[in-house]
Amino acid sequence: MTARYLNQDHRLYRDSLKKFLDQEVRPYFDKWEENRLIPRDLWTKMGENGFLCPWVDEAYGGLNADFGYSVVFNEEIERVGSGMVGFGLHNDIVVPYFETYGSDKQKNRWIPKCVTGEYVTAIAMTEPDAGSDLAGIKTTAMKQGDHYVLNGQKTFITNGIHADLIIVVAKTDLKAEPAHKGISLFVVEKDMPGFSRGRKLDKVGLHSQDTAELFFEDVKVPKENLLGDDGSGFYYLMDQLQQERLTVAISAQVSAEEMLEVTKDYVTERKAFGKPISKIQTVQHKVAEMATEISVGRSFLDDVIERHMKNESVVTEVSMAKWWITDMARRVATTCMQLHGGYGYMEEYEIARRYRDIPVSSIYAGTNDIMKNIIAKNMGL
Repeated sequence: MTARYLNQDHRLYRDSLKKFLDQEVRPYFDKWEENRLIPRDLWTKMGENGFLCPWVDEAYGGLNADFGYSVVFNEEIERVGSGMVGFGLHNDIVVPYFETYGSDKQKNRWIPKCVTGEYVTAIAMTEPDAGSDLAGIKTTAMKQGDHYVLNGQKTFITNGIHADLIIVVAKTDLKAEPAHKGISLFVVEKDMPGFSRGRKLDKVGLHSQDTAELFFEDVKVPKENLLGDDGSGFYYLMDQLQQERLTVAISAQVSAEEMLEVTKDYVTERKAFGKPISKIQTVQHKVAEMATEISVGRSFLDDVIERHMKNESVVTEVSMAKWWITDMARRVATTCMQLHGGYGYMEEYEIARRYRDIPVSSIYAGTNDIMKNIIAKNMGL
């Protein structure tokens, strides 16, 4: 059933994207998982076909599309595999910072090349000793004349290896009280002296997804690369997290739906005791339970998406969707692997990859415990 917020234009976009993914991605995705990296040229292919940042204004090369296009995009890349998440981060998490807080000069300088795929983006918040507690970051950017001197280290950065532009979260006022008032955002370009990339991190899942450590040693960042106002970075991050967490919920929902489909196919084909195991009542009940939870998740998620597209503040509902759907998807992964039996533990079966990939969704974009804190606070508790 098509969601109310999607129309014929969205369906045509989905058909075009599916065709592209079938030709340019699906035949090679398993090899990219083995190689632990998606090739850089896929970004330019995506750009050439109009799949990067379609919401961007036509003046910068976009289609001026609504968030429904982002929903379709994130759904279809997740159907290929969770390792594609970096494209969604670029489209719907990082580049919106440029559009929302950038000056006209910054927008003209950066956004068109983000649309073409010439520029890949990343956002660097997390540090070795600071994750959910952003006020506790140690990275600093001290103003000196017409530039800032940036020092620090970031880790777990999606698109960290390929990124040409990186939004770095840093402290510009060490004496600010409370501490979050001294945080600012800077755009670091890949060729700036003092900036270096560490190793590509070896993760349990998301093998093809590029995730890295980043280092900044006396990087001179021109004041023209300050994004928005000095000291307002924390508030910018909070404003943008609604959409970021919503995209995580969308991906987790689709992952759960995909796991259910491959498991339905498997239990229908797999025989035991002389009949398909789908005829065993215990198996039927487990599949029915998963189908129910997945349907509930989809109904709630579609409502939140629709309200988000109407520019309503749905911070509480997004937090609910993010934690509940990602937790639900983790439960589905465990049950589906169990229903596959020993074959579920084999790499040639999709469920094995899904089982590896889904757990991190309850960690990034704010842990699920943080989501519950937000819900409780907004309830007045």
